[in-house]
Amino acid sequence: MTALSRGVRLGVDVGQVRIGVARSDPHGVLATPLRTLAREQNPRSDAVPSDIVELAALVVEHEAVEVVVGLPVNLAGRHGPAAEHAKAYARQLADVIAPVPVTLTDERMSTVVASRRLAERGVRGKRQRAVVDQAAAVEILQSWLEAQRRRT
Repeated sequence: MTALSRGVRLGVDVGQVRIGVARSDPHGVLATPLRTLAREQNPRSDAVPSDIVELAALVVEHEAVEVVVGLPVNLAGRHGPAAEHAKAYARQLADVIAPVPVTLTDERMSTVVASRRLAERGVRGKRQRAVVDQAAAVEILQSWLEAQRRRT
């Protein structure tokens, strides 16, 4: 495998209510929180959901070369309903942002780790709920970036 190519990557934590988004620096070293998008609850079947449209706009705005979507694998390593939901979301996103690639990565425990780190910093309650999705996206993207560096 070759070294990680330069360019911004976006990390995405897909939830039922919110979508957390993080971005990397162009060198692929550090992930930082970017935004939390509200999930469109009942999109028309013939329309692209507004959260996908907003995410596609972030891809363009940040000139992202790849989007990394968290795949919620359970602790036994199996893909349950949440993983199937994330895969469907990633496919829909890929259709909208092509040719920018969408990569799935194991996000086991990312929200738990993000919540713990926020609590350690004194961020709790409503303040934590407002940023936990972004923090989970940071965990997903940072773990993926580090795995890519270990491979090279």
